[in-house]
Amino acid sequence: MMKNIFAGLYLLVLGFAVAIPASAQDAYLELVRSDLKADRVALVTVTMGFTDAEAEIFWPIYREYEFDRDKLGDEKISIINDYAENYETMTDEVAQELMERVFKTEENQIKLQKKYFKKMQKALPATIAAKFFQVERQIILRINLQIAAELPLLETGS
Repeated sequence: MMKNIFAGLYLLVLGFAVAIPASAQDAYLELVRSDLKADRVALVTVTMGFTDAEAEIFWPIYREYEFDRDKLGDEKISIINDYAENYETMTDEVAQELMERVFKTEENQIKLQKKYFKKMQKALPATIAAKFFQVERQIILRINLQIAAELPLLETGS
């Protein structure tokens, strides 16, 4: 039961409260990710208000960033799935390993943002790069808040 809850968590985060058979989840997840990417691009486009020259410089860098960010997203989904798989039989060792993965993923997210902030500010004014990462941070925080709201806390016996 817990595994099915978590398997659909990504969909719930995106506002889809539907039950999906396990065999169709991967394909559906890719469709949802595609929609999320399109929504992110639309939000960034509207919020940033790029000139044509700025957009020409920004979007290729953004696509590189998006590719690298998606790898981190894959790891977050993997952590959630592993949490779900072990939720009812959680051991201290598994909990420790999962938390180490969470911390590493968060560290990698910050490293990635720093890397691309530097890359963007070399090609565009720092104010534009900073504004983008403000928008990006708001998106990430909202997604993380929705995930946190859906994940049940571990039972600890105390």
